[in-house]
Amino acid sequence: MKNIGIYKIVAGIAALCLLAAIWRICQDGIAFAGPFIIAFFILLSIAARGAELSKGFSYTLIIFAAVTTALYYPQYFVVVNGFKLSGLITPLLQLIMFGMGTSMGLGDFAGVIKMPKGVFIGVGSHFIIMPLLGFTLAKLSGFPPEIAAGIILVGCSPNGMASNVMSYLAKANLALSVTITAVSTMLAPIFTPLLMKLLGGEFIKIDALSMMWDIVKIVILPIGAGILFNKYLLKRALWLETLMPLVSMFGIAFIIVIITAAGRNSLLNIGGLLVLLVLIHNLMGYTLGYWSGRLFKMSERDCRTMAIEVGMQNAGLASGLAKAMGKIATVGLAPAVFGPLMNTTGSLLANYWHRKPIKEEQ
Repeated sequence: MKNIGIYKIVAGIAALCLLAAIWRICQDGIAFAGPFIIAFFILLSIAARGAELSKGFSYTLIIFAAVTTALYYPQYFVVVNGFKLSGLITPLLQLIMFGMGTSMGLGDFAGVIKMPKGVFIGVGSHFIIMPLLGFTLAKLSGFPPEIAAGIILVGCSPNGMASNVMSYLAKANLALSVTITAVSTMLAPIFTPLLMKLLGGEFIKIDALSMMWDIVKIVILPIGAGILFNKYLLKRALWLETLMPLVSMFGIAFIIVIITAAGRNSLLNIGGLLVLLVLIHNLMGYTLGYWSGRLFKMSERDCRTMAIEVGMQNAGLASGLAKAMGKIATVGLAPAVFGPLMNTTGSLLANYWHRKPIKEEQ
């Protein structure tokens, strides 16, 4: 009970920070409200951990605080003592992918044999629906070519591990979710560059072979090392099971901060429309993914899995590829926006389905 009281006090202070931010905006303009907005998101993140229903949003709120900090104080996240912080993006992604590998095993691919229909539909829907949605939105956006190409790049990326967490919360088919994520990730070196070449080639120049190698370096090799580490050494280093998720969360947050700071001027010009288009991309992915399962007469549990697996992308990988292309401040903007939005909508959808019984079980 004491803890609940503390969380309520923190929530009250967060509300005061929000009121102070609104007052400052009205008095002097939004440019002077930064500290209050940042404090509001941080305190709200802490308060969210006080209730089971809102606990899942705590990390997303920290991301919002980090993004706000980068927008108000970008000078601290671009260059430090002559070192460009964008140089940390690839190593951080490799570390995150290694962590993903330590939580995987060859058994994660067994679903291809046990559930071939679901895996084929899930992977196929993912690499058809999201790239085409991204291309359509990019064409309609009117954005500069490099920023529009970032929307397509997100759509051409594989699933991320976050989809497995959301599938578990949504009472979906977790085994199928894990297998679809594993298979789509392994196929990414082939499908992501080819789809980008086909759909994004009219926006920016795409070197498909170079992108294939970048994906192998960023994803395949670290995940492979993680799987081997898991098989032969992890039993001797169980502390990694606790540490790696924390490292991954910090790494993703820091990557988003770096990209936000680098592309601050573009975000301030087109941020609202970009957020809207990315949100449409994400929500349409859930919707069309769900109905692709219904089209093939899959169970409700499997349809939920299809929705989450199609709608959620590995935005981190897309950011890494944007960095490899030397276009982190333009192509990297859509992935930086997609990540926090995806986690927010995914949490809402998972919580909704968690409370909604599955008809087949009834």
